Amino acid sequence: MKRAVRNLEKKLGKRQIGFLILDGRIKVNLDIPQKSIIKGDNKVFSCAAASIIAKVRRDRLMRKQHKKYPQYGFINHKGYGTKKHMAALAELGPCKIHRRSFKPVIRYS
Repeated sequence: MKRAVRNLEKKLGKRQIGFLILDGRIKVNLDIPQKSIIKGDNKVFSCAAASIIAKVRRDRLMRKQHKKYPQYGFINHKGYGTKKHMAALAELGPCKIHRRSFKPVIRYS
């Protein structure tokens, strides 16, 4: 999250981020005023829009990763914890793109 905010600051140039609205219990260790809102994507339009944009982008990324790692079936589950994905992790172990903080990845590492 911190990296995303820093990248946004670079894109904004001289304009500054005045306030962050964060979905969930997240706090970003930055000197920017912020508010965390549990289920923010259900309560705040900009959080909902950001959530949709992030999901679409992630799904596209996972379709590309499917070309590199077809044995995991990312084209079908986009990296979500489906039965097929868990079975692939159990059989193959994690690949380079698996999040190391994801419990099944820890289990099968």
